[in-house]
Amino acid sequence: MSAVRAIAAAPVASSLRMTLLGTGTVGSAFVERLAVLQGGSLPIPPLVAIANSRGFARVDADTQRAVLDELREVDNVRDGAWMSGDSFGRGDIVVDATASALVADRHAEWLRRGAHVVTACKIGQGSDLARWSLIQRARRDGDTQYGDSATVGAGLPLLRSIRMLNRGGDRIHAIAGVLSGSLAWLFNHYDGMRPFSGFVRDARDAGYTEPDPRDDLSGEDVRRKILILARAAGVELESADVDVQSLVPDALAVLPASEVDAALPAMDEPLRQRFAEAHRNGEVLKFIARLENGRARVGLESLPFDHPLAGGAGTDNRVAIWSDRYNVQPLVIQGPGAGAEVTAAALLDDVLQIRV
Repeated sequence: MSAVRAIAAAPVASSLRMTLLGTGTVGSAFVERLAVLQGGSLPIPPLVAIANSRGFARVDADTQRAVLDELREVDNVRDGAWMSGDSFGRGDIVVDATASALVADRHAEWLRRGAHVVTACKIGQGSDLARWSLIQRARRDGDTQYGDSATVGAGLPLLRSIRMLNRGGDRIHAIAGVLSGSLAWLFNHYDGMRPFSGFVRDARDAGYTEPDPRDDLSGEDVRRKILILARAAGVELESADVDVQSLVPDALAVLPASEVDAALPAMDEPLRQRFAEAHRNGEVLKFIARLENGRARVGLESLPFDHPLAGGAGTDNRVAIWSDRYNVQPLVIQGPGAGAEVTAAALLDDVLQIRV
């Protein structure tokens, strides 16, 4: 009998239990990490169900891997009932490893009904301010917890540090950083000699960018991340308040996905010129998000070699925070900012922070 079957009413139990939403690379890495740590000393709530947009299945420790694999193979919708607002309640931890706006729209209702939500999806906290406000209110009304450390920096202690500074009475003056692992990789490798489009193809083939690299090159993903950091710092910006300078030329932006690869060389000459100018000035190119004086912007910058954000390697995120405490020398946080394994680890870390 297929492991994929219809959802029943959410079970009622006194102990915490997890349901994983999403069976992509992050969801798969979450199950793999869970399998390694289960049976150890960590108080990990049991994973009782896995769901994606096409189905839902109950699991236990012995079946979670097989069920995940089966759900990944389902090619038609079997049951979407888990998407309803009353699917989860008290005692549930919803682990959202999707990138779905439809799922993010349910976060507030699940929180209000008593379920905790742990998410890697940036849409809930990093898009409409109204949705962000609903999540904050639902979390308070439901006396529930919202784990979001995987949404920016793949679990680097960015949100945690900003919130701790705020709780300690510190004021955040500015935040700036390299917040995209894919764009970090590109500008850590681009040398101004080989065409930039070749590096974009290399990054895409290595899995550092989305299949359509415009999703990364446009800066929209970085917009969401700086919004999440800004709101955590107490600056409640709307998405439209962030000035985003896309790397994608207008002619490339309007093409269908099937034509993007052949048109990537349209980026080569403008970026070669930017690189040459930076090199003449003894500077390096970095794709930076900034929050200063209540305003935010995202775009390519030329930085001196000794700038706090000029370093880094590979897909590293590197973020500087200026505050009352860190006024002259900023607090700098650096580390891997992309990858399914570190993102899954951040999700599980947030799960372990939930207390009843």
